Amino acid sequence: MTPFRWNPKEHLGLFRTVLKWSLVVVPVAACIGSACALFLWSLDRVTALRWQYPWLLFLLPVAGVAVGLVYHLFGKSAEGGNNLIMEQIHEPGGGVPRRMAPLILLGTIITHLFGGSAGREGTAIQMGGSIASAFRPLFRFHQADTKTLLMAGIAAGFGGVFGTPLAGAIFAMEVLTIGRMSYEAIVPCLIAALVGDWACMAWGVHHTSYHLPDLLIGGGGGRFAYLNGWLLAKVVLAAFAFGLASVLFAELSHGLSRIFKKVIPQPFLRPVLGGVIVIGLVTLVGTRDYLGLGVSSPDPSVVTILSSFHGGGAHLWSWLWKILFTSVTLASGFKGGEVTPLFFIGASLGNTLAVLLNAPPELFAAIGFVAIFAGATNTPLASTIMGVELFGSQYFVYIALACFLAYYISGHSSIYHAQRIATPKIHSD
Repeated sequence: MTPFRWNPKEHLGLFRTVLKWSLVVVPVAACIGSACALFLWSLDRVTALRWQYPWLLFLLPVAGVAVGLVYHLFGKSAEGGNNLIMEQIHEPGGGVPRRMAPLILLGTIITHLFGGSAGREGTAIQMGGSIASAFRPLFRFHQADTKTLLMAGIAAGFGGVFGTPLAGAIFAMEVLTIGRMSYEAIVPCLIAALVGDWACMAWGVHHTSYHLPDLLIGGGGGRFAYLNGWLLAKVVLAAFAFGLASVLFAELSHGLSRIFKKVIPQPFLRPVLGGVIVIGLVTLVGTRDYLGLGVSSPDPSVVTILSSFHGGGAHLWSWLWKILFTSVTLASGFKGGEVTPLFFIGASLGNTLAVLLNAPPELFAAIGFVAIFAGATNTPLASTIMGVELFGSQYFVYIALACFLAYYISGHSSIYHAQRIATPKIHSD
């Protein structure tokens, strides 16, 4: 006989838990969302200055020393970045230092002002974890609650900086361990991601909009092709390429980091070499298209994420150059994130593959945008939801197929070395 499971006391306890985390998370996430708004506003300002004064690039090595010295003198454990936050969630110990938030904000702004190729997710996550950790003494949480609070901080930072709250909530639960999600934190993470996004928008900060046209069957009926066989086959081929590109990015970044540490033992001097190499790459390629975020540009001839959503909007090797520029920038010690460069890499590679496969460039740029993120971070579900939030639910089948295949093809490679493996992607005999 099936036991009678309904228990009013259980529901009362669940209601108290939701109320507790709502009261805790809302002010924390509001602060994180406000910090994200400041960060995004600052990024816009310094990017405009870099466009206005191109000579700032030649000060990149000097800026690197400044960032390195600040972290060397004041950073201490904050140097651990995203991986420190993940380690504290896995095994709570010394906590996330409060200094991490202002340090990563300052370091990332300097990196972008002088032309380093970096993103913004790392900054948002670190600010989220640092601000959330700063609230911990007020609540006197035990270890389990501390882990949940840090996860909510990640969700608020991710949701606020990208304007994708559902993806932010799922990312915070999915990124920690390959093959397993921490559902006990689902309500705090969702509340945090929503409030973080709302708080960021409340300050007047707007996110990039992506408009994809409908895909029609036969060009006349107006019916969307959810399961076009040839198109699905092309998406499968592209997903393999996105998965392998994510491995190249992650492993090249880790490998270059080891080389920089071996060649230059003093941490604050590594960005000098990194800055010189970035300047050398600009000279070699003959363009500055691969500096900074790469989301958009006032020059319509520049390769950007937005340009990749149009036919011919990226060059054949744009994705590879962005991998090199970003890997050198971050491996040498400059601050920022990897995810927005991954969006650039995926969108430009998708554009190139669309030309080769005679496929819609808008769709392939969109699936590349999120699929390479899925492969590099091992978060296929969050990446799929992000694709739906950014590009619309009508592309769900293609987005999900690309994200889950890229995740599988990428193996256990990851941009986060603190990410653990709960369920291997393939079991060896």
